[in-house]
Amino acid sequence: MSAPVKAPEILTLVLESTDKAPGLARRFVGDVCAGWGIADDYVARLVVCELVTNSYLHGEGPIVVRVLRDERDGRLVIEVWDGGLGRPEVGSENLASISGRGLALVIEMVRAWGVRPLNEGGKVVWVKFH
Repeated sequence: MSAPVKAPEILTLVLESTDKAPGLARRFVGDVCAGWGIADDYVARLVVCELVTNSYLHGEGPIVVRVLRDERDGRLVIEVWDGGLGRPEVGSENLASISGRGLALVIEMVRAWGVRPLNEGGKVVWVKFH
């Protein structure tokens, strides 16, 4: 018989898909970082704001934000879930465009990122920080 393994703490926030969601997510991530003793939370708050904004603008249904630490290396991970079928794409650089650069900026600020489908529909966009 194996010894029980303690599951890592995953703090979760469920948001209505409104224009208030990005600010609420930013505040949530700031509070989590403060509780975990992470003083420099600027990039995490910026990234979650961008991902939640994308979910609000392009996804469907409620938005779920999960914050955890990777149990292998202790790095901060943020996941943003929504029910939309579309997948985020890094657009080609268009200097005339006034939007569409957020995901490209996010990718430059994090260690790794990805998208995975949910069995019940929708997707999770995740980022892992340096």
